[in-house]
Amino acid sequence: MRGEGSNDVELPYLVTFSKAAELSSFTGAAKAMRLTQAAVSQRIQSLEQMLNTPLFKRLPGRLLLTEAGQQLYDCAQRIFELHRQARSEISGREAPLSGDLFIAASSVPGEHFLPALLPAFAQKHPHLRVRAAVSDSMTVIAQVERGGASIGLVGRKTDHPHLRFRHLTSDRMVLVSPKGHALGKRRTVTLSQVTAFPLVIREAGSGLRHCFERALERAGRSLADCRVALELGSNEAIKQAVQRSAGLAVLSTLAVETEIKAGRLKAIEVSDLECDRDIFVVQDQRRVVPLPARLFLTFLESNPLVDFRP
Repeated sequence: MRGEGSNDVELPYLVTFSKAAELSSFTGAAKAMRLTQAAVSQRIQSLEQMLNTPLFKRLPGRLLLTEAGQQLYDCAQRIFELHRQARSEISGREAPLSGDLFIAASSVPGEHFLPALLPAFAQKHPHLRVRAAVSDSMTVIAQVERGGASIGLVGRKTDHPHLRFRHLTSDRMVLVSPKGHALGKRRTVTLSQVTAFPLVIREAGSGLRHCFERALERAGRSLADCRVALELGSNEAIKQAVQRSAGLAVLSTLAVETEIKAGRLKAIEVSDLECDRDIFVVQDQRRVVPLPARLFLTFLESNPLVDFRP
């Protein structure tokens, strides 16, 4: 990252410190920099002795920066940028920004937003390597909290004070049925009519499941009122189950757009069920934001595909 291939020669202690801060781990920093953990610990200890202040809070399973550590990290980023500019101006060659961007995303943003966004981002920053993992929203949030991902894209919020959620876009849910289903002949049905038939839903922890449960609550119902036939861990599995007549399902319009156009699924409006939701970008405010993640956030702010706001 930041042309680290050069920085780690001239600025080894600051690069090591920054990598440990970004990964919240001495072990992770050692692996990323191909050093021993003892070498990483020694460099951090030397910095702390020189500055006469601790730079990290050593917590079980993770590291967090102290206030002094955050100040040093911010200074280090400015130093790295000046270092890159100096090498570029003197050598006449632009030093490419390199490094890894770790993103975790829940199903809908991971399968439908990232594929549309990442090619344009890669064109803008060809030397950055993006690593994206797709799971359910609560797993994504846990990855961000652990430092396993710098940025998460999720379909729900939590009330953790150290997490920052920013609106990315909106998503509309729709009831879908297989071909030939009794409700498929209707454009609009009621929730009471829906609950008379088997339902296929996402697993607990997914943003879609959370959105559906909240919509039921607003309608004075709960999952206990539904005939849940299957709980599955992906939208693709649910679509396949519905097409095989396992039941009805409430899914994102983005996830079923292709099947509806092809006539494999039928979209039905539920008159008394409001099931739209927002998609968010989540960050852990206790952790530093590495340069690749900062560049991606800047890219989102200017991208017409998203509605990026606080």
